[in-house]
Amino acid sequence: MEETTNKFGFTQFAENWNGRLAMLGFVIGLATEYITGQGILAQLGLM
Repeated sequence: MEETTNKFGFTQFAENWNGRLAMLGFVIGLATEYITGQGILAQLGLM
């Protein structure tokens, strides 16, 4: 019998992708701050 794997919830697959996307978002945020010279709050008009 073939075992099926669940791709939803707190699985290793989901956690790996969550970590990868979080790192990507962090790097994009840092690059945006470096390019514009403003922090995220200033870019959103909150400061």
